[in-house]
Amino acid sequence: MTTAQTIGPGWLLVATPKLRDPNFRRTVVYLIAHNEHGSVGVVINRPSETAVHTVLPAWGEHASRPPVLYVGGPVQTDAAMAMGVVRPGVDRARLPFVEPVAGPVVLVNLDSEPDAAMAQLRGLRVFAGHAGWGPDQLADELAEDAWEVLPGLPDDLLAGPLVDVWFRVLRRQGWPDALKAYHPGDLMRN
Repeated sequence: MTTAQTIGPGWLLVATPKLRDPNFRRTVVYLIAHNEHGSVGVVINRPSETAVHTVLPAWGEHASRPPVLYVGGPVQTDAAMAMGVVRPGVDRARLPFVEPVAGPVVLVNLDSEPDAAMAQLRGLRVFAGHAGWGPDQLADELAEDAWEVLPGLPDDLLAGPLVDVWFRVLRRQGWPDALKAYHPGDLMRN
């Protein structure tokens, strides 16, 4: 069993039907930080209709497909945050425009030069807002079985426009957990 003490950056929180908050219905949250002060992540499966180039013109052509802002969560929705995946063989510690998160996943400084950054990244996603939990708040939600806690993959962040990330993440789990991917969104319509 995964607990709040055993998770950290790079883990995924996959919403279960027990999570009633409409902000998180069928979402997948990629954790960026998790410590005694709380947790921060971004919802990675909620594309908006706003093109990145309308908000951040210099970064628009560099955003992974679809090149739209993703709704990262209900907190600070007027602030943008970029996450990228470093190309194989690139030492992320030598990149002045990133902050390491987990493995090749990094936070990207949007004040940096996009062309120079993208030469080192194999993909970039821009999020409006983020998800956040205060101390012990996430632990309480985990105790209520509101989230499945699963290891994340860098490609989860860069999933294309036709990928149902919630389904894909659950489906790649072993038997019988993979069956959770087929849970209907609304039991009344089953």
